[in-house]
Amino acid sequence: MTVSLILADGTCFKGESFGYEHPVSGELVFNTAMAGYPIAD
Repeated sequence: MTVSLILADGTCFKGESFGYEHPVSGELVFNTAMAGYPIAD
C-alpha cells in the first residue's frame, strides 16, 4: 500500500507501508547522536 508522511509544514513524503495498514497520527522522532568511535585513517 502506498502511504504518505505529511509534516506540519506541509512537506509530504511518499513510501510503501508494512505492518499496520490503517490511518494513524503520531510523532516522528529521530536522533543524530553518534554511536561508537570514529576510525582515524
